[in-house]
Amino acid sequence: MPLLGLLLTACSTVSMTGRKQLNLVSESEILSASLTEYQSYMKSAKVSSDANATAVVRNVAQRIAAAAETYLRSTGQEADLQNYAWEFNLTQDNELNAFCMPGGKIVVYTGMLNLIGNGPDRDDELAAVIGHEVGHAIAKHGNERASQQMLASLGSSVLGAVVANKSQQVQQAVATAYGLGAQYGALLPFSRKQELEADYIGIFLATMAGYDANAAITLWQKMEAATTTTTAEFMSTHPSSTTRIKQLQKDIPTVQAQLGYTPAAAATTKAASKAKTSSSTTKKSSTTTKKSGTGYKIG
Repeated sequence: MPLLGLLLTACSTVSMTGRKQLNLVSESEILSASLTEYQSYMKSAKVSSDANATAVVRNVAQRIAAAAETYLRSTGQEADLQNYAWEFNLTQDNELNAFCMPGGKIVVYTGMLNLIGNGPDRDDELAAVIGHEVGHAIAKHGNERASQQMLASLGSSVLGAVVANKSQQVQQAVATAYGLGAQYGALLPFSRKQELEADYIGIFLATMAGYDANAAITLWQKMEAATTTTTAEFMSTHPSSTTRIKQLQKDIPTVQAQLGYTPAAAATTKAASKAKTSSSTTKKSSTTTKKSGTGYKIG
C-alpha cells in the first residue's frame, strides 16, 4: 500500500475532543507490548505497604475507572471495554509521578501522594492525577505515541515495509514512548498536545465521578511550587504548569456545566468516598475494579 494511503487508513479520532490521531498498530499489539512494559516495571518496583494510603488510591482510581467505562458505553465504544483489566498500585517512589498503561494498569507514586497531602481536597486532587492518566489510556495515546516513534525512528521510506510485520517495532516503540528519552522537533509539541488533551479528559472523568475538577488547578500549583529545575517549554515533553493552569481555568467551568456539577452533589460524593476508604479492608495493593456508578452523567 502506498505510504499516503497507509497513513490515511491509520487515522482515527479521539472521541472526547475530536482530534485526529495516527494509529499504526493494532490494539492487540499495543496491549501486549504495554503489558510487557508494565510487568517489567512491577518486578523492580516496591509496592507500598501503607494500607491506608493504598486504600485511598484504590478508591479514587476505582471511581475514575468506572467513569471511564460509563463514558465509553455512552459514546458507543463498548467494544473497547474488553481491552481493560484494571489494576491499581501505589509504589514506593519519591518522584512526582503516576501513569496508566493501555489496558488500565494504574500506578501512583508515593511522592505524588505526599505532595497532595491529607487536606480536604486530597481525593479531588488525586482524582485529577488519575483522571489525567486514564485520559491517556482511553484516548489511546500509547498507540499514538508508539506510532509517532515508529515514524520518527524508521522514516517514511521504510515504514511501508515494516508495518507488515511490526511486533518487534511496536515493542521497541512502546518502550521508548514510556521511557525518559525524547528528541527535539515534531515529537515534543505533539506530546504536549496529548498532555493537554489528557488534562481535559481527566477533569471530565473526575467530574463524572463526583470530584471537584477545580482541584486540578491547586494540584498544578503544588507541582509548580515543588519544581526545583526549569526547562524551556519548547524543549519539554510536557506543557508548563502555567500553560496547564490557564487551560484548566478555561475548561473546568465548561465541563462542569455540561455534566451538571453542583458543589452539594460533590460534597455528598466526597463524604461517601471517605467513608468507603475508611472501611476498606487491606488485601493487596493491586486489584480489579467492581462495577460502580459515577456521580454525573453525560449529556
